Amino acid sequence: MRLRGRAAAPVGDVLVLTAGTSDGAVAAEVAATLAASGVGCTRVDDVGVAGVHRVLAVAPEIAAADVVVVVAGMDGALPSVVAGLTDRLVVAVPTSVGYGAAFEGLAALLTMLTACAPGVLVVNIDNGFGAGVAAARIARGAHR
Repeated sequence: MRLRGRAAAPVGDVLVLTAGTSDGAVAAEVAATLAASGVGCTRVDDVGVAGVHRVLAVAPEIAAADVVVVVAGMDGALPSVVAGLTDRLVVAVPTSVGYGAAFEGLAALLTMLTACAPGVLVVNIDNGFGAGVAAARIARGAHR
């Protein structure tokens, strides 16, 4: 972890995916938390399930990551799809963005909690910091 001075070379590789561009602020919090923790991070935005070809296009990056953090609002379906593509842990972060029956992130949260895909860890709505800390601990542990 970096508090002062020069940062060491990043350890691990966490992939941060967003379903849509409106999930960007929470994904930025995840990425900043990973950077402060000394963990490497790659971010790919706008790969939601409304265009499943976008998720499949990043399948190699998903497979290569130590941990995948998925930030999604609306229906919250992306973490299940990603978990079906990898044997790595998927940290799901529901966001409060959306309209209609999204209920300020509650719909996404409930979808993520009831996902049938194995290996999905869910944090609270808009909790990019918590997701970043969890992913950093897992990624660092994988490189000990």
